[in-house]
Amino acid sequence: MRGQKEPNIKKQPWLYSAAVDLLFVLSPPFGCLLAIIAFPEFFRNNQEMPVAAWVILVLLIDVSHVYSTLFRTYFDKETFRRQKQLMLLVPLLSWILGMLLYSVSSVLFWRILAYLAVYHFIRQQYGFMQLYSRKEKVSQSERQINIITIYTATVFPILYWHLEGKRLFNWFVPGDFIKIPYPSFLPVLTAGYYIIILIYVLKEIRMVYQQKTVNIPRNLVIVGTLLSWYLGIVHYNGDLIYTTFNVVSHGIPYLALVWIYGRKKQVRAASKGTVIPRLENLLYRNTGIVLFIAIVAFLAYLEEGFWDSLVWREHGEVFTFFANLPQIQDSLLLAIFVPLLTLPQITHYVLDGFIWKVSKDRTLN
Repeated sequence: MRGQKEPNIKKQPWLYSAAVDLLFVLSPPFGCLLAIIAFPEFFRNNQEMPVAAWVILVLLIDVSHVYSTLFRTYFDKETFRRQKQLMLLVPLLSWILGMLLYSVSSVLFWRILAYLAVYHFIRQQYGFMQLYSRKEKVSQSERQINIITIYTATVFPILYWHLEGKRLFNWFVPGDFIKIPYPSFLPVLTAGYYIIILIYVLKEIRMVYQQKTVNIPRNLVIVGTLLSWYLGIVHYNGDLIYTTFNVVSHGIPYLALVWIYGRKKQVRAASKGTVIPRLENLLYRNTGIVLFIAIVAFLAYLEEGFWDSLVWREHGEVFTFFANLPQIQDSLLLAIFVPLLTLPQITHYVLDGFIWKVSKDRTLN
């Protein structure tokens, strides 16, 4: 019809650019799905984690993304100055509390850490949805539908994991989740899950029809979350597929977000004539992503080397440099060193809830 506007798909709320956002922030869950479709036999025949896959997924993505927080916190002079007390107290108190918990029960320690991790993973998806919704002019009801949908996409698979009781993988260690097998309740939850998705789809259709606009990145975050959490936890039942979806969909976007933040902060400083530290100048240029990844991967290798030599003894062929370190057998020493080795994770989980505040920090706008 004459005068009717086409949906506006050009002006999108990218964090950096369409290419960077699509490649590193939004595509990982879809890339995981394509890999599983392209190599079904590899994923089907490897219910447990091959060493090469463990190196890529756990070491180079999962643990590395934890250390990328350093560039947003302790290595960021402005942020550290502003929240110095918090950043010093969090690891200290976490270590003390961790030692107390582990002394009481190692299962309790890992259980609390697992649920803290689940909360962190869920909140990251909510955070990305909010980042890509920051420029939208929508009603309160439409905003609430978005929020309910992203939480449904993440919470339903976790509830399924608890209630179904037959998953062949763990979050950290066997027994870290509370077992409450009640499969008869699953049909009710599943029906609610699909109803909420349907409401979201209808809301989006209505927005396109009325406002002639569609928020591509927000929709990709929600669809990617629905796919990765449902397929990784509910549909498939293997450690490799679960870890691939879980780690890649979470770790790569987080690494990208930290680098994007640093890059945009550097550009803003340069526009104001502010002197930029040499390391930041190297890290946040277009080719600096290689150095950025190398630093966090090196730190991740050091941590996992200590984990493997002192505690797990599972990947000695990867950590030959640490082979001469003795495995800890004493329960008192384990209560000291296990919480110490988890400090990067715990600090990452806790501080992440403070550093990404769209309303207070406009660097990503």
